[in-house]
Amino acid sequence: MYFSLISAALVLVSGDFVSAQSATASGAVGASSTSPYLPQTSPAYLSNITKPSGVVDSYNFGPYNTSATLSHEPLNLKNYPKPWGKPDPKHPEVQAAMKTINWDKVPKAPTRKGKSNGDLITDNYDEDKDPYCWWSDTNCVKPKVSYLPEDIYMCPNVGDWGLTYDDGPFNPNHEKGPLNDDKWAEPQLYNWLAEHGNQKATLFYIGSNVVTFPEAAKRGLNHGHYLCSHTWSHPQMTTMSNEEAVAEFYWTLKAIKEATGVTVKCWRPPYGDVDDRIRSIAWQMGMRTVLWNLDTNDWDMPGDGGGDLAPSKVDGYFQGWIDKQKAGKYKTGHILLEHELNNSTVSMTEKWLPKLQQVFNVVPALACQNITHPYWEEQFVYPTEAHNTTKSHNSNSSQSQVSASGAASSVHAASIQPSAQASAQPSSQASENVDAGKNNNNAAAQGSDVKNLDSDSSDAGSLVMPTMLTLGAAAFASMAIVN
Repeated sequence: MYFSLISAALVLVSGDFVSAQSATASGAVGASSTSPYLPQTSPAYLSNITKPSGVVDSYNFGPYNTSATLSHEPLNLKNYPKPWGKPDPKHPEVQAAMKTINWDKVPKAPTRKGKSNGDLITDNYDEDKDPYCWWSDTNCVKPKVSYLPEDIYMCPNVGDWGLTYDDGPFNPNHEKGPLNDDKWAEPQLYNWLAEHGNQKATLFYIGSNVVTFPEAAKRGLNHGHYLCSHTWSHPQMTTMSNEEAVAEFYWTLKAIKEATGVTVKCWRPPYGDVDDRIRSIAWQMGMRTVLWNLDTNDWDMPGDGGGDLAPSKVDGYFQGWIDKQKAGKYKTGHILLEHELNNSTVSMTEKWLPKLQQVFNVVPALACQNITHPYWEEQFVYPTEAHNTTKSHNSNSSQSQVSASGAASSVHAASIQPSAQASAQPSSQASENVDAGKNNNNAAAQGSDVKNLDSDSSDAGSLVMPTMLTLGAAAFASMAIVN
């Protein structure tokens, strides 16, 4: 175990995930044109993908289609690697993506190795200097490379609860017996969220699950959730070579684009395993890294692809977080790690989300950061923290609420890049990392077995973050019913 105090200063930009900004010498993204760093841009190698039918053209405020069944017709699997297999890094499409990356700017961090139980070997890593901001060893979230933005891992405003689900879209397994989770597969969770406060979340999709169940990915987009990447096959990414990392990213970006028509700007590393080498590759492929500061460990409960963690233990986590919020012990908001993995994880969120909604402002993890453009397709403009139609309403809210049935306004310019003009207060975080080395071969990946990082706990430093920028607004229109 290793404890590391990390100086952090998360700031937001007054520009939109900006496709043509460059880094200043200080590491913030601004208007400087003197930096040699190749700016983050929309992946040109996805531009020839035809938009699918049955998806919205912009953010959908509803009404929503909550039919109980979806087509299980996959994408053309001949155009993709084997689902849940290791993609071939020499594939021509992967090599084309490789050529778009400025490899001079990718840190020369070593490819990590794992133990027989799946844990990463950290013995020879310099934890004090942490030269590559390796989250799996030190929980570092502020890259040492100046042009990379800080990871998104929490909500700045006290009382905000950033809702996320990993490993989707949850595919039916079509199996008989006790592990048959078909009734819990999508669209169960997305429909349930729509019917319980029109709740939105940030969804981290595994490419292999998207190609085998694209209609579920469409449902996620059409219901107004934020879509992000979670790699093709859920590996520990620092164990991947550069080519292998590009392959994991590329096929997932392509699958989401072909299934939904959007090119995502965000990703979450499986098990949280990321360093500056992997961050740089992801950034140059158009994506910012998103982590968390509270972990349910729900993936480890008994169920298809799960473990043996007692559900009562997870119940205790939720109750403890609610009790601390009621007692006013938190100094920031949170981003929570949950999964749409099996009956256990879905039923657990259905049990606790209504209770959380009574105490926290439950919002998508990116909404609490005022990120309005999660995709490279500019017409998708999402609600923000300050003007969010999807937030749960409770007496502890620190933000004004907007009626979901009325016309909504949103910041058009929020981004996942930091701003040279934005000011931030320093923050620190100390956390204990327990590597999770349990891979899944049953088309549903587990999450990271990481200690819950309460911002006020005895082993976690206070996280002090800046107030959100005041930005302009743009109007939205409602959409027709779609899947």
